[in-house]
Amino acid sequence: MVALPLALTDRVEAVRHALAQALQQRVIGDNAEEKRNAIMFSEGPRWFAADRPIHQVHSDSSMFIGGMRALLLQSLHPLAMAGVAQHSDYRNDPWGRLQRTADFLAATTFGPAHQAQLTIDRIKAVHRTVTGNARDGRPYSASDPHLLRWVHVAEVDSFLRAHQTYGAHPLTEHEADMYVEDMAVIARALGVPAPPVSVRGLRDQLAMFRHELQSTPEARDVARYLLIEPPIDLTTRIPYSLIAAAAVATLPVWARAELRLPYLPVTERAVVRPIGHLIASTIRWATAVNAPTSVD
Repeated sequence: MVALPLALTDRVEAVRHALAQALQQRVIGDNAEEKRNAIMFSEGPRWFAADRPIHQVHSDSSMFIGGMRALLLQSLHPLAMAGVAQHSDYRNDPWGRLQRTADFLAATTFGPAHQAQLTIDRIKAVHRTVTGNARDGRPYSASDPHLLRWVHVAEVDSFLRAHQTYGAHPLTEHEADMYVEDMAVIARALGVPAPPVSVRGLRDQLAMFRHELQSTPEARDVARYLLIEPPIDLTTRIPYSLIAAAAVATLPVWARAELRLPYLPVTERAVVRPIGHLIASTIRWATAVNAPTSVD
């Protein structure tokens, strides 16, 4: 292998650091180190032991991609999407929901049990305020167990799919079942009755929702803002676009059709998926040195 000139190597490293820092700032926030220490180094028992698959999945940089995929997939339920459209500011802050999801997952996955429960309680309190009527007149409530189930299974499927596609160490079939089982603990705490505890159960529950999912103006609006015209600065447009492309590549064909997104399997295999691996490995590389050690 031919060695790169030192100046070029330094430039490549600088670009990789800039990409990772831009993503961390947008998804984790300005006080990333403070948040991390408060979660990782607080004393007390955890909901999950350090050797559980949920630690492996949620500490991998593929979660950036999984989070974007989850937002797109969740938007296809008209009632869930109505709540987002009427009660969030995604048009002006496309990173905001990803950041809130990241905070929630960090606290429940890695934090002490009392902190995880406080996080759950705060989310439940917010859910009680999210009510209204969808475009077709049907009422919705974010506390509805049925809608909570949809949000949960869409997230679990997205995180798992992104990890198996772009993660550093994909799970075995048994570990994948264990991951779904781990996520069921969080789902029950949020109020989801009988969440799936295996990959097969996850697929069955996703299939149950298929007849309820459809393209709506609100869903297509979300896709347009997230993928085509996000109000973000030039510093983060490149990493954001790479994450978005990698997320779309993992969506099922029917979901892309509903959201009117192109399906180009040859291009994705040759270009998009390698880019997904590149962006995930870049974040992983840049954050590995300063990553905290998990606390049992």
